[in-house]
Amino acid sequence: MTILAVLAGCASPRGTGDLGVIIERAAGSVQLVETTTRTRLAQVTGLGDLSHASVVYSRDARYAYVFGRDGGLTKVDMLRRRIDKRIVQAGNAIGGAISQDGKLIAVSNYEPGGVKVFTADTLELLADIPAGSGDSARRSKVVGLVDAPGDIFVFSLYDAGEIWMADMRNPRQPQVRKFPNVGKQPYDGTVTPDGRYYIAGLFGEDGLALLDLWQPSMGVRRVLEGYGRGQEPLPVFKMPHMDYWAQANDTAYVPAVGRHEVLVIDQKNWTEASRIAVAGQPVFVVARPDGRQVWVNFAPPNNDTVQVIDTLSLSVIRTLKPGKAVLHMEFTPRGENVWLSVRDENRVDVYDTGTFERVASLPADKPSGIFFSARAQRIGQ
Repeated sequence: MTILAVLAGCASPRGTGDLGVIIERAAGSVQLVETTTRTRLAQVTGLGDLSHASVVYSRDARYAYVFGRDGGLTKVDMLRRRIDKRIVQAGNAIGGAISQDGKLIAVSNYEPGGVKVFTADTLELLADIPAGSGDSARRSKVVGLVDAPGDIFVFSLYDAGEIWMADMRNPRQPQVRKFPNVGKQPYDGTVTPDGRYYIAGLFGEDGLALLDLWQPSMGVRRVLEGYGRGQEPLPVFKMPHMDYWAQANDTAYVPAVGRHEVLVIDQKNWTEASRIAVAGQPVFVVARPDGRQVWVNFAPPNNDTVQVIDTLSLSVIRTLKPGKAVLHMEFTPRGENVWLSVRDENRVDVYDTGTFERVASLPADKPSGIFFSARAQRIGQ
């Protein structure tokens, strides 16, 4: 990790491997935090509308790139504790990714749709990928944007029902490979930690769309088709997320749309291995870094609850009630703690994942996403 000389705002030289960002959505600010002492270091303001904001990190883990809902893209210098650069690149955005070599930042947009790609150092625009279906001039909302090996960005077109791969080795002239008819309304996507498989959740039907990035010529195939067949789905109170790949023992865990279940997938053949009944509609299904536990939070009215699944027994071993509106969960790099944002109680709680006891609590203004700098070294984050 980065070691720099004394900088403004820092008392002494330090690394960045235990730093992180907490999104304060209503205030348009972020808190810079340190996981070693579980303390807040600074607040950085002026980041615009941060509802549904997400973050990626430069490869030296010094800069946090914050993607705001208002189309804002903000580069935050965590050592100087200030904004380094900020642009507003669209009217409504939903997230982004950083390329394998750390030189490119891509943003997925709702309005006007498509993907824009910028240099990581100056945020200069390099490419605008319209992401319209076929010959249509209408741009699609883009979701599930991730990086993959080979300086490739992969993303899904919500309105068009397509998955695209953009080869960015020549960033001003991206080479796009399109996969149509992947399913109705892909709502989010993620990539396995080795960068091989991209999987998109489908909102318009029961099932997932799977693309083998090592063998893209094989095309996209459906998995877990009709997992709710014969059952009436519940109204969806909050869209589930697939931002993180929860896996352990060749098994993947994904939220079931509109159901009180976590789906368990055998990754050897991509078939359903089991399903686990949980307390409500799952939103985030996140594995502890060692894969021994999977933590789940929920949509309203169960968003005061977090459950822990044991990955050997496939059973819920603990139910926690941290408080109203638990929006996000983030593990420390080796998983001894998990940080939970409890939005409606204006705090972030830290739990010991061995004892399930709360060990710290930090005040925060309507906190939502929590993102630690260890993500800088991971594919797809």
